[in-house]
Amino acid sequence: MEKMDGLSFRISPKSFYQTNTRQALKLYRTAKTFAGLTGNEVVYDLYTGTGTIANYIADSARKVIGMEYVSEAVVDAIENSRINSVINTSFFAGDIKDLLNDEFIRMHGKPDVIITDPPRAGMHESVVKSMLSVSPGKIVYVSCNPSTQARDINILSENYVVSAVQPVDMFPQTHHVENVVLLTMK
Repeated sequence: MEKMDGLSFRISPKSFYQTNTRQALKLYRTAKTFAGLTGNEVVYDLYTGTGTIANYIADSARKVIGMEYVSEAVVDAIENSRINSVINTSFFAGDIKDLLNDEFIRMHGKPDVIITDPPRAGMHESVVKSMLSVSPGKIVYVSCNPSTQARDINILSENYVVSAVQPVDMFPQTHHVENVVLLTMK
């Protein structure tokens, strides 16, 4: 169990969780600030892992939909919502490139904001193209790999501009940082 800003998170062995809890809190606060939520938004949290971002922002959104390809992490995400009495989250297991489609969006609502925190490889090109098609007002892109983040943002630049960037030093005294980028519609 990890605790962060009054929330508790269960993390099983196959689930991803930021290892530096203090800096993770700064990372999640930055993502929440960049999202600029008012309480009326539908938010999609891509690569949700154990649902930490989804549960962290849920108090400021109408509904948060988390997607994750590791099914054990989705079990943790659902449990983390239960542990924290969060009732406006839903989590789905599967490859995001297969989940994020027109039918899914019709069923769960068009996102006003997408928060994405993909693995080091970045997002599959079809996921990026789906994000362009869905056209949320804002995209908050969290990444531990600046080159794949830049690659994906280059594709998204068709309809989006970079409005803010905030690196977070997750591993002090190393060259590794997490980078949070806010993209807004042109």
